[in-house]
Amino acid sequence: MSVPAFGLGTFRLQDQVVIDSVSQALQLGYRAIDTAQIYENEAAVGQAIAQSGINRDELFITTKIWVANLAQGKLITSLQESLLKLQTDYVDLTLIHWPSPNDEVSVAEFMAELSKAKALGLTRQIGISNFTIDLMKQAIAAVGAEAIATNQIELSPLLQNRDVVEFARENDIAITSYMTLAYGKALGEPVIKAIAEQHSATPAQVILSWAMQLGYSVIPSSTKVDNLASNLLARELCLSAENMALIASLDRGERLVSPDGLAPMWD
Repeated sequence: MSVPAFGLGTFRLQDQVVIDSVSQALQLGYRAIDTAQIYENEAAVGQAIAQSGINRDELFITTKIWVANLAQGKLITSLQESLLKLQTDYVDLTLIHWPSPNDEVSVAEFMAELSKAKALGLTRQIGISNFTIDLMKQAIAAVGAEAIATNQIELSPLLQNRDVVEFARENDIAITSYMTLAYGKALGEPVIKAIAEQHSATPAQVILSWAMQLGYSVIPSSTKVDNLASNLLARELCLSAENMALIASLDRGERLVSPDGLAPMWD
């Protein structure tokens, strides 16, 4: 995979809280860190990375371009500002965080700018986030499917987003799952708890393992070192076909992230 299967999310974490989370995660062995311009934590993430002493080439850093910065003349400048905050010459992956509201900036325009950023060496790979099938088609038309490393989407046992996943797979676009634990709601599902008990694992480990076994990348966040360590062990858990089928049955299209003014017409 061109995108690591397991990384650390930093959504809603700021200042010393995110510095501690990233620092502890790096000490535990995490090497992929996901941030975004709108999180307002890139500088803190950059500080934690710099203080870790880990070689830059061992890390995989992702950031996301906010909708206010999508236009020609803004996108590249905003990414350069992100690099300064992150204290790095490049990021490994840059995503369009959300499609432009009301198509104010066309997909063709912002994908062309993102490609230009890659050509300039500001980012190693480019991708998209919160893109529907129609928006993926537009992005593919703009830059080619082979240029799109991933579509980062809300995906959990309660929202399995199968149509989007199938289209992405048909075009060799990897899926990154965010909100994989459904804000913790999925942890309490009896099916998940029973599978966890069967494997002497935590419900979070079961869900993260389920997603990775389906080929998705995951980026869970935590402010607790015990949870950071525990989540990492999901990589070693192997669920049975029966386990996977039971989790598949939990899909009820329960979307938790659909902000007014930003969300596209979901599939």
